[in-house]
Amino acid sequence: MAELIADKKKQASVSSSKSKSAIWGGVAFLILVLSGIVFGAIKANQYLFDEQQMPVQVIDFSGSYQHVDIAKLERLIRQAQPGSFFALDVNDVFELLESQPWIYRASVRKKWPNVLKIYLVEQTPVAKWNEDLLLNPYGDTFNDEGVELNLPRLYGPGGSEKTALEGYNAMHALIATTEMAIDELSLSERFAWQVQLDNGIKLNLGRQEFIDRLQRFIDVYPLLMQQEKAVKYVDLRYDTGVAVGWNDGSTTDEES
Repeated sequence: MAELIADKKKQASVSSSKSKSAIWGGVAFLILVLSGIVFGAIKANQYLFDEQQMPVQVIDFSGSYQHVDIAKLERLIRQAQPGSFFALDVNDVFELLESQPWIYRASVRKKWPNVLKIYLVEQTPVAKWNEDLLLNPYGDTFNDEGVELNLPRLYGPGGSEKTALEGYNAMHALIATTEMAIDELSLSERFAWQVQLDNGIKLNLGRQEFIDRLQRFIDVYPLLMQQEKAVKYVDLRYDTGVAVGWNDGSTTDEES
């Protein structure tokens, strides 16, 4: 009986040892598998983010543009985003593009496996502003970057860009009914309007009712052209009539 009990205890001890060995073997195998997964993930991550392995090979620009320097843009993008296709941040590229003077809007997306697609909307210049900037149709300023354009010249205090452009658009729509055009428009600190026409005549429109005063000039213009002397300026800051300055230095008051 005693021998039977001892034999059972011996069998139980052997079984327990085998069970522990199996458990530790399983743990070791699991650790080995997890280590392999982690190592593989690290290597895969290094490969995907390695510019030499996964470079952005093509930057594909599209859109309608005349003044945007595409070669310069590509150079700026590659300098700012030197990493791989996966490391490239499209939001950073978007911000970089829209910070460029001649770009009004941009969209950026990646195309597998190595293409960056960019769509550009170029600024539309409608006037020069204070000699050193350009205005788009919304009254926003941007740098001309040395591009020479034949555009009407607008002048005014800082912050008056939209007001000046709105005034110009309203006057241009009215003067376009004649054979004249606006070369230059000035808005003073007190928001008084002066206009230089392409025929050399300067108009002083004052602060108020400038559209009505411009219409008064258009109405009286045929009469002025019948005179032998050339008109230098017309002052329309009157309730009725105008003051006309002639190129010979004389001044005449005309009733309208």
